[in-house]
Amino acid sequence: MAQSQRIAHLHVPADGVDTVLARMRALSADLPPTDGVAVFNRVYLTVTDTIGRAVAAGRSEGFPDRSAAITLDVRFAERYLAAVDAAARGARPPACWRPLLMFRRHPGVRPLQFALAGINAHIGHDLALAVVDTCRTLGCEPEGLEDEFDRVGELLGALEEHIREELMPGPDLLQVADPLTHLLSSWSIERARDAAWAAARALWALRGLPPLAAEFGQRLDTSVGLVSRMLLTPLPD
Repeated sequence: MAQSQRIAHLHVPADGVDTVLARMRALSADLPPTDGVAVFNRVYLTVTDTIGRAVAAGRSEGFPDRSAAITLDVRFAERYLAAVDAAARGARPPACWRPLLMFRRHPGVRPLQFALAGINAHIGHDLALAVVDTCRTLGCEPEGLEDEFDRVGELLGALEEHIREELMPGPDLLQVADPLTHLLSSWSIERARDAAWAAARALWALRGLPPLAAEFGQRLDTSVGLVSRMLLTPLPD
């Protein structure tokens, strides 16, 4: 049986996206609006809701395999929620999430920085691991998820401009010399997504070599965390 047919016949709970959306809504209700995690959570809630509605629409929205798309979306969201849960219970979250969790109440960090640091952690690290998680769940190769991965990436990219417009603090950002303009111009969702796909393929290729896979995953986590830390550089008013 062809890979796409084999994936399509696996049972994946259709309410998985609703479950993670409910957890994110509960998190939004519990956190102060200015909390850095709350800022990212609002953005991600919008993204996940958009993806969920697109997946529900099926093939007409560019998702040829609904089950694969749901599984990828849910595995993706679960990694973010697990990091927040770990921090809440005093455990050590992945390195990519630590900067946001550490600086979440810093008065010198602007909302747009919080949002992009969270997106960087989630796409740069979590998305690669979510692809591997999904491949293991569905018994497929990463190439079997490429259409779903690309469509999710397109939706994320389409929201990037909306995110920047909504959270931009004012017209001063149009000035080239503004430190936030300079900081944000060095990062993009498209580049992060491309790197995540390459990392997912590498991790999958290394699955038979656990020590190397663990080392690669650790270095990925650390490097993505470094970028998030730079995105959260406190800026003057």
